[in-house]
Amino acid sequence: MKFGIIKERKNPPDRRVVFSPNEIKTIQEQFPVVSFKVEPSDIRIFSDAEYQNLGIEVTDDLSDCEVLFGVKEVPVEALIPNKKYFFFSHTIKKQPYNQKLLQAVLEKNIELYDHETIVDAANKRLIGFGRYAGIVGAYNAIRAFGIKFELFKMPKASTLKGREALVQQVKRQIIPPIKIVVTGTGKVGGGVKEMLLEMKIKEVSVENFLTKKFTQPVFTQIDVLEYNKRIDGQKLDTKDFYKNPSEYESDFERFTKVADIYISGHFHANAAPQILSQKMLQASDCAIKIVADVSCDVNGPIACTLRASTIEEPLYGYLPIENKEVDVFHPAAIVVMAVDNLPCELPKDASEGFGEMFTQHVIPAFFNNDADGILERAKMTQNGELTERFSYLQDYVAKK
Repeated sequence: MKFGIIKERKNPPDRRVVFSPNEIKTIQEQFPVVSFKVEPSDIRIFSDAEYQNLGIEVTDDLSDCEVLFGVKEVPVEALIPNKKYFFFSHTIKKQPYNQKLLQAVLEKNIELYDHETIVDAANKRLIGFGRYAGIVGAYNAIRAFGIKFELFKMPKASTLKGREALVQQVKRQIIPPIKIVVTGTGKVGGGVKEMLLEMKIKEVSVENFLTKKFTQPVFTQIDVLEYNKRIDGQKLDTKDFYKNPSEYESDFERFTKVADIYISGHFHANAAPQILSQKMLQASDCAIKIVADVSCDVNGPIACTLRASTIEEPLYGYLPIENKEVDVFHPAAIVVMAVDNLPCELPKDASEGFGEMFTQHVIPAFFNNDADGILERAKMTQNGELTERFSYLQDYVAKK
C-alpha cells in the first residue's frame, strides 16, 4: 500500500504535517507492506532532507499513492481525482467558505476522510491537535494579561522551540492572585489545564471559585452543565444537553462576575446556546479582562470574538458597550485572543503528537479490514456521493 504526504498549500502557511520522519519509520516497522512518498515542501517543520535521511522518498509525483495525508484544506485545483484523502476539510458544519471544496471532492470522485470525523463507536474523537491548541491558548492568555496590565513580557509562543520552552517562560513570571475559568474538558481543555498546572496555578472547585477569595492565582474547569442550564429548570444529565441543546440557556454569568480570565476549550454545536453574551460583558459587575477563545467560533458563542486573530497579531481589544474592536490598551477594553490555528505555534510537538495518535488509532484499520469501523465512520464521500452518515450535507453540496 502506498501512502503520500502532501504539501500544505493553504495560506497562511501551516508548518505541521500528519507524520514526522520518525513516525513514518515506526509505521513501516509495524506494517512492512507500506511505502511512503513525501511531496517536497519548504515550509514543513521537518525538512525534505530529514525524510530522505531515513530513506523516505521525496518527490513531486504522488500519482501512484492510494491514500494522501494532509493537515489543512487542499485547494480545489490541487486535488487529485480518484484518491483517498485525509485532511481537515472544515465542511461538516456546512461552513460556507468550503462549500466549493466539498463539491469538488464529489466531482473528482475522491473518498474523503476528515480528521474531525475519525471517532470511536461512542462518537468520541480519536485524533486531533486539540491538546496543543489548549497549551498555546493558556500560554497566550497569561501573556495577554501581562501585556494588558504591563506586568511582564513573554515572547510569542511561535518564537520558542516547543512546549518545554513555553513552560520555562511561564514559570519565570509572578502572576497575581487572579481567577481563571476554563470551559471544556476534552483534549483542548486538557491542554489548557496541563499548562495552567505547569504554571503552578491551583485548581479549585466551582463553589470555591465562585465564593472565596484567594491569595494565589487559581482556576476552575467547567463542563457543559456548569455553564448551561435548562430553561424549564429541570436538572438532567449531559446526554440531555447534547440531545436538546435548544432547551438550554447560558448559566455563565455567575463566572463573569468573579473571573479575570476566561479560556474557552469547549466544542459548541450549532444549536447550543450562546455562552458569553454582549449583555454579560456590558454588565457593571463583569470582572473579565482577558478572553482567550481557543475554540474560536467567530460570531458564535462568545460575543467578543468578532474575528479570528493571527499568530503575528494575536490580540485585539473589544469594547462591550459598542460591540466593536478597539486598541488593546483602551481603558475599557477586554483583550481578546482568538487565533484559529494555535497548534501552528508548536508545529514540531503538534505534528509528533498527532502522528502518534494516527498510528495508534487509524493506521491498523487499513490492515485489519477496519475491524472497529474507524474508516467506515469517518468516510464522508464515496463514488461521487455523500455517505449515509454525512447525507445531512446534501443541501450544502447541492447549492450553487
